[in-house]
Amino acid sequence: MADAFVSRIRSKAKENPRTIILPEMEDPRMQEASKIIESEGIARLIKLSKDNLDPEKVQRYTEEFYELRKAKGVTPESARAYMENPLFYAAMEVRHGNADGFVAGAVNTTADVVRAVLYCIGLAPRARVICGAFFMVVPDSRYGENGVLVFADCAVVPMPNEKQLAHIGVSTARLTREVLEVEPRVAFLSYSSKGSAEGPEVDKVRKAVALAKDMAPEVAIDGELQVDSAIVPEVAQHKVKDSPVAGRANVLIFPDLNAGNISYKLVERLAKARAIGPIIMGGARPCSDLSRGCSVDDIVDCVAITVLRANNWGYGQEKEE
Repeated sequence: MADAFVSRIRSKAKENPRTIILPEMEDPRMQEASKIIESEGIARLIKLSKDNLDPEKVQRYTEEFYELRKAKGVTPESARAYMENPLFYAAMEVRHGNADGFVAGAVNTTADVVRAVLYCIGLAPRARVICGAFFMVVPDSRYGENGVLVFADCAVVPMPNEKQLAHIGVSTARLTREVLEVEPRVAFLSYSSKGSAEGPEVDKVRKAVALAKDMAPEVAIDGELQVDSAIVPEVAQHKVKDSPVAGRANVLIFPDLNAGNISYKLVERLAKARAIGPIIMGGARPCSDLSRGCSVDDIVDCVAITVLRANNWGYGQEKEE
């Protein structure tokens, strides 16, 4: 399934390639990835570096960005500095519909990528939080969707409250359905399985589960669950009964960024898994971040996922509260 997943998302992207901006073309990995993307027809690319920004657009976007952000302390001079940065210029291109999304993060930090989304593109209708998910592609694994699981939030929100955690879960479920084309089975993780332990952090997860079920009653959601209860059928039989998710989860929602970030990196290194992402959720247009340690294949696959999201854009958003 691991190899099949990568092959499928690339093939699906080729069916209806979209225009994606790569604003970090000074990086050799981006240069190599762009060759693969174009040769395979995965996306139409706009390739940006500081040397090829359109001066007229820089000026126009500077004026617009200043109006957007002046209440937040942005000056005309700082607005121009933002627009001379290919990342923020790319986000403005997406804002204006000149591209369907962007992929960055090989050079820029996650914080900068998220700022570009928030400052230039904005939140999706009714979205309440920007967050990031990884598609974890684990070789020779029977867990998740035949070795593919979606982890969130592993990139953005340090300590989500229960409402933010619920939004993270619902957003990740929708992402899973769009990209994997399977029904999401969402486990909200904790150190407790259905009352086996107590504490404020357990209470937060329980409240998030209740909110998420109200927001997306059509999605299989359960928690709080320990990770073995969530993904191992034999453990679930002993610890949790009559759950639509336990032992079968393909989406894992972590209670905070510490847990999510540590977990995805452990799985990536110890299980020799591919970690594709973080895919940015909650923005008004589809965009993807990258780990600064990303490979060429990571870039190609994030572009493919961004194309798939662009082709499904708007799916389910009207239900988000």
